Amino acid sequence: MALLPEPLRIRDFRSFWLARLTTTIGQMAMVIVIGWQVYDIARRTMDIHQAAFQLGLIGLVQFVPLFVLTPISGWTADRLDRRHVARAVILLELFCALVLMWATWGGFISLPILFGVAALLGVARAFAGPALGAMAPNLVPREILPNAIALSSTAWQTGAIVGPALGGILYDVIPHLPYALSSVLFAFSAACMFTIRPLPRAALKPGSPFRQMIDGLVYVRRNRLVLGAITLDLFAVLLGGVTAMLPLYARDILHVGADGLGPLRAGPAAGATLTAIFFSFRPIKTDVGVKMLTAVVIFGAATAVFGMSRIYLLSLAMLALLGAADMFSVYIRQSLIQLHTPDEMRGRVAAASTLAISASNELGETRSGFTAALLGPVTATVAGGIAAIAVTLTWALLFPELRRARTCALGEPPPEDSVIAGGA
Repeated sequence: MALLPEPLRIRDFRSFWLARLTTTIGQMAMVIVIGWQVYDIARRTMDIHQAAFQLGLIGLVQFVPLFVLTPISGWTADRLDRRHVARAVILLELFCALVLMWATWGGFISLPILFGVAALLGVARAFAGPALGAMAPNLVPREILPNAIALSSTAWQTGAIVGPALGGILYDVIPHLPYALSSVLFAFSAACMFTIRPLPRAALKPGSPFRQMIDGLVYVRRNRLVLGAITLDLFAVLLGGVTAMLPLYARDILHVGADGLGPLRAGPAAGATLTAIFFSFRPIKTDVGVKMLTAVVIFGAATAVFGMSRIYLLSLAMLALLGAADMFSVYIRQSLIQLHTPDEMRGRVAAASTLAISASNELGETRSGFTAALLGPVTATVAGGIAAIAVTLTWALLFPELRRARTCALGEPPPEDSVIAGGA
């Protein structure tokens, strides 16, 4: 036990960490197969551009529920027991996995079923992000919170490596097997969540539920450090994300099929996991703002090179690099958000952050699918990487608070002029 990182020596955080790991493996095993099934079914009757459009729609149907539910989900995470919310979300994901397993096993899987389940997963993500994001600070002392954030990210990224690899391999063996595995993992994750003891919760300020929902968005708007961090991720990944195009690249550009898709999907997570493990032992302590901005520039450059590559190993290397760069910036960004947000606001701020992350991921998938249909996949991917670099340089000018963030971002009080600006 003494060899474990300090947060993992805390029983409730260990349960949380195991739940996050197994849930992520289950989610990613499902996601990789859903994407493959959508593209494979579409390609039977459509050309490559129309099939790419279908991949973009999958992202859109996951985003719409999250967009609609974000104010409610953030308020729920601050108003109700966050453990109960997380448990309900995991059980909903278990239901989705069972439906897809049944439909695939029965041979009647179809685009409407896949899109319907994707929408339910969007609902689950709407509530999971705020509840889980706000829960970790309640499980560990503040002084080791950055380490806990890194470990939580490690769990997610490890799951993002293992999940796609397992999903791709098991799908080749028996198509419904990945969904069966996901069902078992979700059940185990729910059991872990039930072992977490009651959490301390700060009382919400008096007011109507609607006013309390709006308060979270107002806080994000006024806190320029948090606003800049959230919106940088939103626009950089929205423009530079490549996840939706991986089935297309695997099948029609790199010609590696479903077997090669798993490693491609796991590539970003592999780079991210190594980075997160490093940070769980060695937190960044100096010049965090400049380092975060540099990491996002590297993310955009790696995306552009991946878009042009026709060599499978080079493509894998670029995906690992962009994953490592993304994790570098995520670690700093999440530390900024968690350490400079009061506990009674964490659910609502986490909801805003989750909305931005989902917008960047799901709408990014929609953007990449639609632009690939119009411009071709290679042009769309390369242009997205270049656009991510341009956004980063623009944000460095628009939000000087990000450039100024140094040791204050990871534990020391920030300069007053770097945090709050703007009207009420």
